[in-house]
Amino acid sequence: MRVLVTGGAGFIGSHLSERLLSDGHEVICLDNFFTGRKENIVHLLSNPMFELLRHDVTQPLLAEVDLIYNLACPASPVHYQHNPVKTIKTSVAGALNMLGLAKRVGARILQASTSEVYGNPLVHPQTEEYWGNANPIGPRSCYDEGKRCAESLMFAYHNQNSVDIKVVRIFNTYGPRMLEHDGRVVSNFIVQALKGEDITVYGDGSQTRSFCYVDDLVDGLVAMMESVDFTGPVNLGNPNEFTVMELAEAVIRLTGSSSKVIYKDLPQDDPLQRQPDISLAYEKLKWTPTIELDEGLCKTIKYFSARPGLGSMAGV
Repeated sequence: MRVLVTGGAGFIGSHLSERLLSDGHEVICLDNFFTGRKENIVHLLSNPMFELLRHDVTQPLLAEVDLIYNLACPASPVHYQHNPVKTIKTSVAGALNMLGLAKRVGARILQASTSEVYGNPLVHPQTEEYWGNANPIGPRSCYDEGKRCAESLMFAYHNQNSVDIKVVRIFNTYGPRMLEHDGRVVSNFIVQALKGEDITVYGDGSQTRSFCYVDDLVDGLVAMMESVDFTGPVNLGNPNEFTVMELAEAVIRLTGSSSKVIYKDLPQDDPLQRQPDISLAYEKLKWTPTIELDEGLCKTIKYFSARPGLGSMAGV
């Protein structure tokens, strides 16, 4: 099939593009390179089944495609808070444009939503039936509410125009090709450890996260796109819960770093608990992650240690 991946030069999008090519599909990678990087997909440019298109999803697109993975949107607080108006436009106008394309050509479309739609959850772990506890005017709202609106648009187009939709809610994902300074906890800790700097923990470190390795996530995205008679939304993430302090200790151990942990104030609206219930994903998709945290961290550390200025730590 001919597959459009918006945000295809980003962290997750580049891994997904690789997978789709290996499955024999033709891939159109669309990216405006705000957070995507050409180096993530440069090794794919010689593949005749791969096409790179510099384009912003907030602008309409004419293309003939069979499947659309709509991943375009900055996903880390540093980047989505940099220009909150643009973030909202990317989620909302981007979804409208991609839904318009899907309707016009009869394509199936998968929307990459987020666990952030649950806000700072009052239900734990989070199931798809939970409506969330999100602040509609807080510093994270440009991302949270943009993604919530994108989900609403997906179902409106599905119910009104019979567009074939899939909605996935992605929980914390990590792995090679993350940006060094994107504010996400895994990349922050690894970069600080490799540099021998203090590791910055916000709050007391007791807040929890669930970390899914990118290869597992890509498996889930593909399984969802290939599913029959199931729109979602569905949680995709690793159900194993760790405190932020446990993550910091694991990174220090695996890098052999001498870094010390320091504490700073918890940012506003930062969720205290985040753990997916993936029962629905297992039931409908037969999907469950297989890569444990230590294994995934080792692969991610190896990637970062090869980056300029980060590979001097002994034993890495």
